[in-house]
Amino acid sequence: MEQIRGLESEMDFLKNEHFAIPAVCDSVQHSLDQSPHKDSEDSGQSPVVNNSDKKKNEDIHLSISQEDDSTIPKKKSDSFPRREKEGIPSSSPSSKNTIHFDKPNRKLSPAFHQALLSFCRMSADSRLGSEVSRIADSEKSVMLMLGRCLPHIVPNVLLAKREELIPLILCTACLHPEPKERDQLLHILFNLIKRPDDEQRQMILTGCVAFARHVGPTRVEAELLPQCWEQINHKYPERRLLVAESCGALAPYLPKEIRSSLVLSMLQQMLMEDKADLVREAVIKSLGIIMGYIDDPDKYQQGFELLQSALGDPSERVVSATHQVFLPAYAAWTTELGNLQSHLIPTLLNKIEKLLREGEHGLDEHKLHMYLSALQSLIPSLFALVLQNAPFSSKAKLHGEVPQIEVTRFPRPMSPLQDVSTIIGSREQLAVLLQLYDYQLEHEGTTGWESLLWVVNQLLPQLIEIVGRINVTSTACVHEFSRFFWRLCRTFGKIFTNTKVKPQFQEILRLSEENIDSTAGNGVLTKATVPIYATGVLTCYIQEEDRKLLVGFLEDVMTLLSLSHAPLDSLKASFVELGANPAYHELLLTVLWYGVVHTSALVRCTAARMFELLVKGVNETLVAQRVVPALITLSSDPEISVRIATIPAFGTIMETVIQRELLERVKMQLASFLEDPQYQDQHSLHTEIIKTFGRVGPNAEPRFRDEFVIPHLHKLALVNNLQIVDSKRLDIATHLFEAYSALSCCFISEDLMVNHFLPGLRCLRTDMEHLSPGHEVILSSMIKECEQKVENKTVQEPQGSMSIAASLVSEDTKTKFLNKMGQLTTSGAMLANVFQRKK
Repeated sequence: MEQIRGLESEMDFLKNEHFAIPAVCDSVQHSLDQSPHKDSEDSGQSPVVNNSDKKKNEDIHLSISQEDDSTIPKKKSDSFPRREKEGIPSSSPSSKNTIHFDKPNRKLSPAFHQALLSFCRMSADSRLGSEVSRIADSEKSVMLMLGRCLPHIVPNVLLAKREELIPLILCTACLHPEPKERDQLLHILFNLIKRPDDEQRQMILTGCVAFARHVGPTRVEAELLPQCWEQINHKYPERRLLVAESCGALAPYLPKEIRSSLVLSMLQQMLMEDKADLVREAVIKSLGIIMGYIDDPDKYQQGFELLQSALGDPSERVVSATHQVFLPAYAAWTTELGNLQSHLIPTLLNKIEKLLREGEHGLDEHKLHMYLSALQSLIPSLFALVLQNAPFSSKAKLHGEVPQIEVTRFPRPMSPLQDVSTIIGSREQLAVLLQLYDYQLEHEGTTGWESLLWVVNQLLPQLIEIVGRINVTSTACVHEFSRFFWRLCRTFGKIFTNTKVKPQFQEILRLSEENIDSTAGNGVLTKATVPIYATGVLTCYIQEEDRKLLVGFLEDVMTLLSLSHAPLDSLKASFVELGANPAYHELLLTVLWYGVVHTSALVRCTAARMFELLVKGVNETLVAQRVVPALITLSSDPEISVRIATIPAFGTIMETVIQRELLERVKMQLASFLEDPQYQDQHSLHTEIIKTFGRVGPNAEPRFRDEFVIPHLHKLALVNNLQIVDSKRLDIATHLFEAYSALSCCFISEDLMVNHFLPGLRCLRTDMEHLSPGHEVILSSMIKECEQKVENKTVQEPQGSMSIAASLVSEDTKTKFLNKMGQLTTSGAMLANVFQRKK
């Protein structure tokens, strides 16, 4: 306080004296001369001169001021002071050299000089003037000056340019002696930009890490973490994002107790409570980093709970980050603790089994995907564990030429943390281990290799048992498990797949003619085990012998299912999964041709039905060269059931192919089914054709629909009026009703409407009057509406044909019709009103 009072009295003296010094720094040097302790206070050193050397001290300060003035504007980029280059001694307090100034050879009185210099306007009575009047002469005084000035500078810098201040703020915060000032500076850093973008956040994080390296863990905990904690619930997501990213970036520089307590709790809170996907994604990545540094086993269970929350997050971004960062990092820690095979993987498997037990009437496929994808992401960690605990691991030394790893040896990892070479340590070390691994499997076996025996004796049997319980008709489930087994087999290698995986599947499937009448033998062939073995295991390797094995397996399944009259769902699932990849189209056609020429009509019938699944994905060249010839061969089969089985496939071709010649060939074949006298009493053939017309008609080529489908439906409706067996008549009528319902939304010309569509509906109504009054009510409303539309269109446009796109039935009518179709138990009065025009 005494020093402050002294300074204030000196400033008053200066104001009264009006004494000025000719220097750029606008300081009143007389004050400095009279009060050298002011500089010494900032610098922390004793003054260089005393009051008796006032003139000499004045000369020194003038020298500094003039020298700085001459140096700065001439070359701003020069990193060295000019006086050092020119050999001019330093003006620091430690310098013993006295600086002399040239005196003018003039005879002006001191009073005149003083009056003359008073015209230099300077300000020492403001905050800024006080700062400018003092020149820092040590690191400490520079830090003190920056600490005082930066809070005033920051608000006046454009938001877009404030990151330029980060080095200054951080450097001052590192070196400033006052904790309160450091806290203020770090507060400024975290609030520097209202909503920092990605690049600005990276810059701030880079600065925080540099700060942490410089000051050590104690100050990071005491000074940086409180700034993060303050903004954990900030209203702007960009600020919360900065907090989440800071927790991960600072993890290596924090005390280990803080990592596993405060920081983990902060991230857990943000994961559970933050609504912004981007923030939770950053939290997950930071959690992954924390898992790489945490060493408190008591936190393992908390980590597992966080993993489950992350895997179940509604955001795809968060789930993806979990698989890329958090899960591999957690798996690495789990492996160190010895829990990968004893807890993590078994727990996930048990959760899948529980889902299957509870989901007999409706499986939660989302949760199944969640757990299975987590297991899939753990495969690289599991394989690394098997290699590191192998009998040969002590022999794996890098010496001499290192064998090369094939580029396709492993599936493409989702992230570097799922790369086996990264987990092991290096690609060279992995190459040596792989060479010893293959040799051990091929020549020395698995005796004593506990980690691999666990995979063979516990993991694989449990997985295969689970596969047998999933719904074979669920395309998503089949695909998920197929991808899992494919990655497992590709990661563990060809020898392991051939000697450990395939035999376990083959033992369960037991493909042989002896099992045709065996319930146990047939039962497993109808399960998802078939498509998952075919698409997940047998497709792992694509050499000729592997392809032959896959073809043979599919042929055997097709044969056994057909001969035992079993459902074909497992075979269909295999075709759907394989058909999604064009590389397997030729192979699947080879399998179907085997069925086409098979001696059993049951197998040929199955082959015909399977073509329907394949047509949509196959290119038109293959359809023309391989599919249509096979179908035409089957369409002339001695067995009528085989010929009927080709109809859906012919219909699908009409729906998907655009080649005119191909369409004509198919149309001719369908025409022969409809017009050949031998088929006129084939009820099942007519039913199949009507179902096919109803399915493909709306999407088929318009000319085919107008010239072929609708006229033939009219003919079939006419013939059905003459059917004397009521059960057959109702069956055909019901399918006709569904076909007409589907076609009612298509564009139909006036001629076609008058000559075929309406007459067909009237014939159908005649059937329904006797057999299904509920349907008859709807048909009557449809017919009346169509007739009114045609009449209205004829009045408006006497000539030409009309488009019935919107006039067949109005939009309201169409919607009501489609909504009511499945509700035929409704009263006749209500049904009669469905198609009434609004008044």
